[in-house]
Amino acid sequence: MRQVFYLPGFDPREPETYWGLFRRESRITAERRGMAITVGDPVRSADGISLDWDVESEAEGEATRVRYSLLRWDDIVRDRFPRSNLRRLASLPGLWWRLWRSGYLRKFQREARRFYRVIVSVHQFYLVFVLASLALAVAAVTLTPLAALPPLAGMALVPLFAYAILALITHLTRGKPLYVTHLVDDTAFTHDHASGRETAMRERLGPWAERIRAAEGRASEIVVIGHSSSSFLAFECLDRIVKADPGFGRRGTPVTLVTIGSVIPWLTLDPLAEAARGSLGRIGRDTAIGWLDVRASWDWLSIHLRDPVSASGLPAPPPGRFAVMRVEIEDLIEPALVARRRWNLFHMHFQLLMSSRERQAFDYVAFVAGPEPVHAAVERCRTQRPVTVGAEIT
Repeated sequence: MRQVFYLPGFDPREPETYWGLFRRESRITAERRGMAITVGDPVRSADGISLDWDVESEAEGEATRVRYSLLRWDDIVRDRFPRSNLRRLASLPGLWWRLWRSGYLRKFQREARRFYRVIVSVHQFYLVFVLASLALAVAAVTLTPLAALPPLAGMALVPLFAYAILALITHLTRGKPLYVTHLVDDTAFTHDHASGRETAMRERLGPWAERIRAAEGRASEIVVIGHSSSSFLAFECLDRIVKADPGFGRRGTPVTLVTIGSVIPWLTLDPLAEAARGSLGRIGRDTAIGWLDVRASWDWLSIHLRDPVSASGLPAPPPGRFAVMRVEIEDLIEPALVARRRWNLFHMHFQLLMSSRERQAFDYVAFVAGPEPVHAAVERCRTQRPVTVGAEIT
């Protein structure tokens, strides 16, 4: 049985949302690829840190069983998003001053480009929201009957009105198309995690790492998948295991790390992320653990120009360390849908977890639940140039 450990990104939604997405896309994949796929009911673990379900598939007479375990950290995200505007206003100036003074922003811009523009833009939007709220509050006090109030009373009302207006604006822009507060709070989490100020996630990774370690010898292979912000949580988790057990991945059970929509340099370029860079350097050199980086140039919420080790300012990994697959958006969805969804950044960011319309293209469900072992597919990708359009090896 294949054991898949999936780590989702910075998402406050209940984990059953991901089960629903996987079940829906499994039906589409099965129809498009002539497979039979059965997705079992989800079960929350007794310790509350995972949602687990079984997947059974059959393709060309070959049956495959998969145990799919999703790390729950939606409760940690809800603690961080949405934050109050008071917390944002208190923390953001210091964070951006630190990032600018340290030279982080220049390095981040070089490695991320469009993702850098997205992150900077949403913070600029937030600044505009703050200034607009203040301007509207001043207008409400000076251009209405409230102007008759004593000057001190009017001055006292301005910040109260401004805060109320800001709360309304951020509530209205919490979701698409801007996702301003989501990305602002995600940025704060990322750099708090980098600096060590955020501890809840590190505590959550402890029992999760033990669960992954315990699967060795029981599963036919272990696959650890980190999407979005969990691209860095995934390698940190594996590094914990290898430090405690250097033989992990070397005793016959293949272990593969898959990063999808990776944002690793977003964290590791932070000067305070010394622990994360150490973990990345060790896992980046550990050839006993396979690593596939699935990249999409059309995904503005990922960093995909080069391998994450070099992009983080660390010594280059061993030649051939990474298998890299670049996926074209037209392989996944029809051009008409691309035109409609292009500016829905989060929908595009999740597209790599969905079914593909091209039978030979990367399809997430077929990849994790199909007959070919994941480690074999990754090794084939690493050592051979695929014939499919949009894939390349580095």
